[in-house]
Amino acid sequence: MSEVAAKAPTRARRRRLMSRLVPYLLLQALIVIATVLGLRLLQPSDPDDFAVNDFSLREDGATRTVTLPHFTSSRYSLADPPLYSGAFTFQSGDPGWSVFLPRFSNAVEVAVNGVVVLDSRRDANANRPDRNTPQIAPIPSSLLRDGSNQITVRLFVWGPLKGFLDAVYVGPDANLRPAYETRTLLFVTLPVVFSAWQSILAVILAIMWLMRRHEPVYGVLAAAMLLGVVQAFLPAPVPPAASSRLAAVLLASAPIESALIVVFALMFFGWRWPRYATLLFVPGVVVFVVGLLGGPPLPRILFLVLGIPTVGICLLLMAGITAAQVVRRRDAASFTLGCAVTIVLTCWIHDMLSVFEIMPNERIFLSRLSYSAMLVAIGAGLTWRFARALNQVDSFAGQLVTRVREAEERLKASFVREEERARAAALANERTRLMRDLHDGLGGQLVSIVALSERGHEGATITNAARAALKDLRLVIDSMDDIGGDLMLALGSWRERAAMQLRPHDIVLDWRVATPQGLPLHPELRPWHVIQIVRVLDEAVTNAVKHAEARHITVTIETLDDGQGDGQADGHGPYGVISVADDGGGFAQTGNGEAVSAGQTARGLRNMKSRAARCGAALDLSSGTSGTCVRLQLPQRFPDSDAAAD
Repeated sequence: MSEVAAKAPTRARRRRLMSRLVPYLLLQALIVIATVLGLRLLQPSDPDDFAVNDFSLREDGATRTVTLPHFTSSRYSLADPPLYSGAFTFQSGDPGWSVFLPRFSNAVEVAVNGVVVLDSRRDANANRPDRNTPQIAPIPSSLLRDGSNQITVRLFVWGPLKGFLDAVYVGPDANLRPAYETRTLLFVTLPVVFSAWQSILAVILAIMWLMRRHEPVYGVLAAAMLLGVVQAFLPAPVPPAASSRLAAVLLASAPIESALIVVFALMFFGWRWPRYATLLFVPGVVVFVVGLLGGPPLPRILFLVLGIPTVGICLLLMAGITAAQVVRRRDAASFTLGCAVTIVLTCWIHDMLSVFEIMPNERIFLSRLSYSAMLVAIGAGLTWRFARALNQVDSFAGQLVTRVREAEERLKASFVREEERARAAALANERTRLMRDLHDGLGGQLVSIVALSERGHEGATITNAARAALKDLRLVIDSMDDIGGDLMLALGSWRERAAMQLRPHDIVLDWRVATPQGLPLHPELRPWHVIQIVRVLDEAVTNAVKHAEARHITVTIETLDDGQGDGQADGHGPYGVISVADDGGGFAQTGNGEAVSAGQTARGLRNMKSRAARCGAALDLSSGTSGTCVRLQLPQRFPDSDAAAD
């Protein structure tokens, strides 16, 4: 059961692949039939009324009668070329006559009544068999005579194929010229147009590859197209002044170009490059090297033996690759490329049948034209895909810019809301602190005043309580002033109030600023920081007045560096220190600096430390028989909240 279950998915997969492959192969068969019919139906029609088909041929020292079209028995005949002799009839009064040769290989020399009127060796485009280049030449009226006229055609053949001569047409130029122009359009102009497009696309693809080096598929296709352009526009060598190097370039470009197209297909479809695929370049390299080293006939023979089969093998590989891709993914690119390869392969088979004379009276080569058309289509498709990708990138970039702009707007709005929320929160915190300070200070004083008045105390006691409440209210109000982070301004106001408090008790206030700058500036200083600091100083002075029986109180203000302090500085840099020292009797302390007494003095000291901690400051108390010193070390940066008091 397990083996049957394992084979079931494999069978289903095979059926699915066959269901895709069979329709594709049937479609390719229809394309082959359509291509063959197109080759038959689209062949240009020649003016058969003016055809001269019956000739006598002198070749290899023998003369015989032949009927055109005709294949020569010789493959190389330059010294003693085949000579075709025939006759045509001219009637006086007809307009200017011409001689028209639709197809031949490799070159012809046409003479009328012994005078040469056409030599195709002067036309570089006419010396290549794959061009199917027609020739037409006007016959001077002085050469024509009424009745029969003689025409001779010398056929120069330099292999490796046999020479071929199609029917010769002699008649009025007006009747022959349309057929010549049609053939010129199909077999001369159209290939040049395709080659020009191919060269333009090759440059575009090369630029695309230079811009995107990580996609070599563009560079491979550009190299293949450039080889095709070289083959199309480089003039063919004409014996006996042949250049073997030029011939090697022309002959070697076709198989190398085909191998590059296979490489392109593998890269385009994302296939892994097989090791043996490099062998596809060997035939082209061999033809090129032999062409550089050997004589003119040798590279042509090697091209016939190695180059043409290599082109066919590459086309078959392309057909197989595209078919496999269609079966795998069924995408439009592989489907279109597969149809184009089928058309080119059909044209190549047609040309091979002509080369081996299996198709009689045929010598039209269409592989080069169809190959160029396929490359142009592929290049145009890649360029269109690249342009579409750029449009998509531009569209995505535009969408991204829009989204970033919208995100910025939302962020700005959120920032404004957060800023308003933070401002409202800060305002609420300040209001809460102010209410708490008023409650802790002024509220307590007012309660004391009410209690004293209800108990019937003397006016002096109530007056002192009212003055204390007024003092606390002034402290809160003064702390709300904007002092720009300069704590010295707040301490100046506190100095006046402290002096007024000490004057009735005959206590001298000694004010000392040990450093020129006083205390550092603190831009982050808030009113509630000032309130806590001033209340700590008030508590220190009040304790000195009430409990220490002091006669002198010294307030020292200085700025120290963290290297000069006691190690309690918060971070690095200068910090301020405020010291309040008296010459009173002092008080007893425990090991942790607390007062031994559990009364008002101990509670006051705890309040002082708590207020200092809320500001991020450090409070140090030292007391002895010589007096008490309260040292308040300010932080380098005041905290944003009073969580330190918790």
